[in-house]
Amino acid sequence: MDFAYDTRTEELRERLLAFMEEHVYPAEAVAAEQRARLASPWDTPAVFGELKAEARRQGLWNLFFVDQHGGPGTKYGAGLTNLQYAPLAEITGRSPHLAPMATNCAAPDTGNMELLAQFGDEAQRKQWLEPLLAGEIRSAFAMTEPDVASSDATNVETRIERVGDEYVVTGRKWYISGAMNPDCKVFIVMGKTDPEGADPRRQQSMVLVPRDTPGVEVRRAMKVYGYEDHDHGGHAEVVFDGARVPVGNLVGEEGGGFAIAQARLGPGRIHHCMRLIGMAERAIELMCRRAVGRTAFGKELAAQGVVQGWIADARVAVEQLRLLVLKTAWLMDTVGNRGAHTEIQAIKIATPRTVVGILDRAVQLHGAGGVSQDFPLAELWAAARTLQLADGPDEVHQRSLAHRELRKYAGGRP
Repeated sequence: MDFAYDTRTEELRERLLAFMEEHVYPAEAVAAEQRARLASPWDTPAVFGELKAEARRQGLWNLFFVDQHGGPGTKYGAGLTNLQYAPLAEITGRSPHLAPMATNCAAPDTGNMELLAQFGDEAQRKQWLEPLLAGEIRSAFAMTEPDVASSDATNVETRIERVGDEYVVTGRKWYISGAMNPDCKVFIVMGKTDPEGADPRRQQSMVLVPRDTPGVEVRRAMKVYGYEDHDHGGHAEVVFDGARVPVGNLVGEEGGGFAIAQARLGPGRIHHCMRLIGMAERAIELMCRRAVGRTAFGKELAAQGVVQGWIADARVAVEQLRLLVLKTAWLMDTVGNRGAHTEIQAIKIATPRTVVGILDRAVQLHGAGGVSQDFPLAELWAAARTLQLADGPDEVHQRSLAHRELRKYAGGRP
């Protein structure tokens, strides 16, 4: 795309694009081969360490992070704005299982690092944030539960009860991303400290629960359309059976869990949308290569009108999405996440839905190969489709967005 990015962003884009070509894309097959030889599929292939070392050497590390306690670009963060980070996240989205990990910009760690930077105290940042920023450990965010509709966070049933100088955590979570990786050392757990409180949005709190805490059981890996997402660290069912942690592990204040979750999810949603655009770009590239390299019914696929329509529609859709995402990133920088609330919801609705459609056409164009392991399309489709559920299902965002629009014509009434 020809776009007038600022000098620093353009320089980072060029370096990141070269890093992808020289290191990340070739490592995709290597990672699969190495994983097949590991004792556990959840162990990390050696090539990941090589990619991370190279990314750090090239200054392509923690690009998402603004160091809120030392100023932008100081000890750990690159000091980029959301608008500067957007095109970089898009590039990493072209290889979503390797590139974000290689640059230490992978979910759920990004959201957890931002949460600890904003709401954690000095001791929590020292113990958990610093090793996360250094890429020495992984983390998980434990909110979703199997027995309630987790699209409404007030439904959370996990209990966090204070007993003396400790909190006792009891509950069952699932689809806890990254938790199968043995490098995942800490859970940020959302549960209710005041289940009978009058305000349903002040009942929840968050606590830090180290993985090795007695009473914590990572029970099983949850599949996503048949995939286990080994490179990402999987998605686990986790049981907290009376797990005890010191009261100092409380993040923020009691009753602040709902607000903290909303603050965490805002940037996470835009990061997902940025990477989804990169996934769509890779799908378009694969479509075009397939179209000019295959013949059916006497002419190249590229000469078939239906294929031309798919490719043209995909290009139009991606350009539209990119501009909306960039506008949202700019608003987050200039008026904050609350000021960009409508746009954040709009991109969360539009981007996964549109990218799923593009990937679906790419799968169709590849025939049997499209659903095979020989191309990344099936796994990309599964990831994009899942994001219509993750960070709030589409329907929740549609409901909230409609309320905001209707309020303009209803005298301020909800």
